Amino acid sequence: MYEDSWYNFVPDHTHKRNPSTQQTSGHRRRGSLLQQPNGANQPDAVEPLDRLFEEPETSIDPPEPTLTRRAKSYSDFYRVVRAQLSKDAVAKKRRRKAKERSLDALMIGGPEIDDASQALPRLASLDGELIEASQREYLLYRDQLGLAERHLDTLIGDANGALDLLTSLADSFRAVESHTSSFQAQCDDLLTEERRLRKLADEVGTDWYYYDYLDGVTRRLNAPGASRLASHESFGEILTNLDACIAFMVKHPDYRDAESYLARYQSLLTKALHLLEVSFTGHLDRISADISKQIVATQSDSARHALAYGRFEELVLEADGLVFNVQRVVRSCYEQLGNPIPGQNFDYYSNTAVSLFSSYSSIRDRDLRPMTQQDLAAFKKDVKDVNTETACRNFIKRCYERSFNEASLFAKVFSIEPQYNADVQSVYAILRRQQRALVDAANIAPISTTLQPVLQPSDLQTVCNLLGWITNEYLILEDDEEEETQYSIHCHDLTARLLIEHLWPLTDNSFDSEVTKSISRASISPDALKISPVVNGIASSNAYPITKRALELLAMYDQAMPKERSSSPVVFRIIDETILALQRAESRLKASKAATPDPDPDLFMIKNLLILKNGLVSLEIGDVRPHPAAMQHFSQIWDTLSPQNWLGLFRGILGGTLTLSLWSSAANSTVLPGRSQAPAEQDAHEKLDDLLRQSIYAFTQRWGTLMNAARGGKRGAQSSAALEKELDEKLLTAFGGQPEVVAKLKEAIQINAQAQKEVKAEKSVK
Repeated sequence: MYEDSWYNFVPDHTHKRNPSTQQTSGHRRRGSLLQQPNGANQPDAVEPLDRLFEEPETSIDPPEPTLTRRAKSYSDFYRVVRAQLSKDAVAKKRRRKAKERSLDALMIGGPEIDDASQALPRLASLDGELIEASQREYLLYRDQLGLAERHLDTLIGDANGALDLLTSLADSFRAVESHTSSFQAQCDDLLTEERRLRKLADEVGTDWYYYDYLDGVTRRLNAPGASRLASHESFGEILTNLDACIAFMVKHPDYRDAESYLARYQSLLTKALHLLEVSFTGHLDRISADISKQIVATQSDSARHALAYGRFEELVLEADGLVFNVQRVVRSCYEQLGNPIPGQNFDYYSNTAVSLFSSYSSIRDRDLRPMTQQDLAAFKKDVKDVNTETACRNFIKRCYERSFNEASLFAKVFSIEPQYNADVQSVYAILRRQQRALVDAANIAPISTTLQPVLQPSDLQTVCNLLGWITNEYLILEDDEEEETQYSIHCHDLTARLLIEHLWPLTDNSFDSEVTKSISRASISPDALKISPVVNGIASSNAYPITKRALELLAMYDQAMPKERSSSPVVFRIIDETILALQRAESRLKASKAATPDPDPDLFMIKNLLILKNGLVSLEIGDVRPHPAAMQHFSQIWDTLSPQNWLGLFRGILGGTLTLSLWSSAANSTVLPGRSQAPAEQDAHEKLDDLLRQSIYAFTQRWGTLMNAARGGKRGAQSSAALEKELDEKLLTAFGGQPEVVAKLKEAIQINAQAQKEVKAEKSVK
């Protein structure tokens, strides 16, 4: 069943067993289920086992050995074993039946043996044969087990030998390790020292580079053709290396000759930047010499525009290496929006950038001077032939278009888009300090310089119309506008600066002059002091002329200015000067000895102060109109002066005291909710409300006294009917079409009269 060749460490794969050849066995042993079909070849002759002798073939021979199929997996092997076991069981049953038949056969037939002595030896031999036949199968298994035991002993011996060999190898390795540990430590020390020396060498080499670079860059910048470096891509590398060398010398001032090398590197950086500046200026001069002649020789506006922007841009950007180096220098000290970038060499780069900007602006101003002069000539012609407002609008549009084109060209040349910045080192501040006639993103002074001589002698309405147009056209964006364009954003920024820096101060000065002329120094005629009936239900139609002019000025100011400027000092000066004019008129009325035709001074003040108050409140809420149809804010003022508070207030007035807290609270309540009021605006409101309350109190007190006298039948007093008729006529003349105001004043007169009665009754009881 087992062979020694199966357990060899190196199996012999050269000889393969022919599966078709049947194994012959002298003992006809049954093939083992554990035999490997792909093992080594079996020996040609099988030697007989000791103490085993071949028996003659009988009908009770063991089954022929069969070659079983090799199992491909554990499950297949298990199935094959079960099939073989089932075959063995069937064979055993057959042998048992054959044995029984042979025993039966032994008992049958043959001549009768009479002699007992002859029968006993034969029976003994038969018993021996039967025992040997029955034990033949088990003896075969015993021999097989013995063979397996010998093979297993061989395997155990081989394994023990391998273990002994491995143990000796481990002992040898430990011995070698113990002998080489000191050598390994020495090697580690050598490697550490090597790394230290290498790092030190790298540091020395790096530091030496900052010293060694000086000679090479000095020769390059002082060479006869050094100006050509400004257009080469290596120029940027030179600037980068110079910056690194300067930074190294500044960082290590204790190094040998660091101060001397720092000064020389800074000098070389200045020289390199100067070469760039000279090259760029020369490039622009060459382009300008060609472009300026063509612009002068051309009379077409479209051709001039193409030469000034399209052709100029094409020629400038042809020197891409030079332009790239210029952009690199500018971006070294300024960011995209023109804000300064602090750095070690900011002053060097900034000075060069300022020189580049100045050269560029001067050349552009000189080349476009014919176009600028043409725009000025067209503006003066429109002022004479058309009108001032239209001429100003057209001029502003042309300036905005030219400014946008200049800003786009500037961004392409220098790779920055300067925005408004109060920092004096920003690009915007630098460009603004340059005096030029050409309008650009930073220079809007030429617009104001051109418009101011024309707007100053013009009437105030023209100035307000122009400001209202430019505000609505460029400053206020429409809600339904889908997307803001670059041009609209540029015009928005220009308009904001133009209004804040130039046009709003000009407009404020114009309003101040108009207030002085038409309000402060206005003459007072006797007819203007009379209160005429209301015309067409318009509350301000019978107002004092100065009050009307104040309303007109407020309306024009609201038209010209955005709501954010409603708290401007101009508005409060209009209110203050109007109040002073009304007080002068009131004093004249009180001093006049004329009879009935003159109006009541208190009623005159109430009428005009209410109109002025209504105009002021309308301006704050953004509802200023040239001619308000009604005093829609009178109810708000009247609620402040609530009749429920009048009785106690009149008692205090008649008793010789004055409740100032009520006045101040009433004044404060007139401030619109959600509006932040400046101190000047609060003072104007308080003064206006104070005068209005005084006039209402005086008017109602005087008429309350007359009502009590008429009702009490006092001698020389008018009758109640005649007095009420006279009061109705005065109130309807002053507040025609406004029954709410008439009813409130009558109610206040009745309350005042009742308060006077109660005070008089209290005094009589005392």
